[in-house]
Amino acid sequence: MAEHIGRRIRHLRRSAGLTQEQLAERSNVSLDVIARLEQQRKHSARLPTLHALAHGLGVEVTALMGDPPAIQGNGAADPPQLVAVRRAIMPPLIGMPPEPTDAGAVSLAAVRAELAECWTLYHSAAFSELMTRLPDAITNARLLASAGTPDQRAAGQAALGKALQLGGHLAIRLGKTDLALTSLERAYAAAGASSDPLLGPMVSNSVAWAYQRQNRLNDATGVAVYAADSVERGRIESTEQLRVWGGLIMSAATSAARSGDYDQADTMMTTAEKATEKLAKLPPLEDGRMVSVFNRSSVRIERVRLAVQHGRPEEAISLAKGMRLSRDTPPSWRTWLLLDVARAHADVGNAEGAVKAMESLRRVAPGWMRHHTLAVAIVTDLLNKSNHPSGLAALARFLNIAE
Repeated sequence: MAEHIGRRIRHLRRSAGLTQEQLAERSNVSLDVIARLEQQRKHSARLPTLHALAHGLGVEVTALMGDPPAIQGNGAADPPQLVAVRRAIMPPLIGMPPEPTDAGAVSLAAVRAELAECWTLYHSAAFSELMTRLPDAITNARLLASAGTPDQRAAGQAALGKALQLGGHLAIRLGKTDLALTSLERAYAAAGASSDPLLGPMVSNSVAWAYQRQNRLNDATGVAVYAADSVERGRIESTEQLRVWGGLIMSAATSAARSGDYDQADTMMTTAEKATEKLAKLPPLEDGRMVSVFNRSSVRIERVRLAVQHGRPEEAISLAKGMRLSRDTPPSWRTWLLLDVARAHADVGNAEGAVKAMESLRRVAPGWMRHHTLAVAIVTDLLNKSNHPSGLAALARFLNIAE
């Protein structure tokens, strides 16, 4: 069962040798909020509050957010799967050179197909299988980037950039943001040597996400805005350009919201949502699995998330009402939407609505749900109220929560 956020805060506070009063002073968060969280009388907090607490505790915000990692950490040495991913991202600096491999035995088409499947695994939260397949995908892409004609090497660099970008995303999900930034730095270098002008901006979006997780919100905003401007300097004429630009605007909006400027974030999200109307006028992508996620559904899902995280549950419910997800919306986005809707209903006291959303979440991503702190916190919070709607007891048993 995932740990309640209040327990995490208490553990980190005590490890830092701080009293609740000292943490309140260092983070500029009220003592009452800290006490209610630690006593588990409050199931979560707004994102600006979590960022402030993380700053006061001297930790990354991922230590508090309860994002389910690809591997559950227990303080032991890295498992072999993670070691293999590390080694693929960062080959040994010193030692015997690797055995020579015939570059002709690896085709660009095969590597691209494998990478597309790996991105599908990532968006489906199939992290264990992804960690098994990603090292070979990175190694093969690196081989293509070093052999052949200049055009072939440039195409190989593009494949390598996408492979290392995925390595960065996976590392973020593991809570390893330093490894993520190493992978993304190498992805950005590969993008610069590639034949894909949009790869650099896409990697920049991933870098902004990593900075958000490290509470480097100004850096995250700056990276996203700079990359969006680079895409918009020329006329946006393709679906790929629009999706990359839109993803960057969403990222900048998220950073603004987490910095406490919800109005600016809402304005940017509204602009992004209006821009999705242009997608219907552009040719659809044959395979968009390796291009930034950007459509009307993704923008609306992110707007729901920001509204929930900033104490506007009624607005979140209104935004989510009647939403139909676009066909190219990854499963992981639907997962987050259901959790955010459940939290919004819980925040307005609609236990039945919260349970209904949690039941849908259980059907869509049962394993993910078991390990998510917020999912457990919502059900725990509902159990502590007098009204127990049908289905709540079954959810509690599923999450191993005692009634």
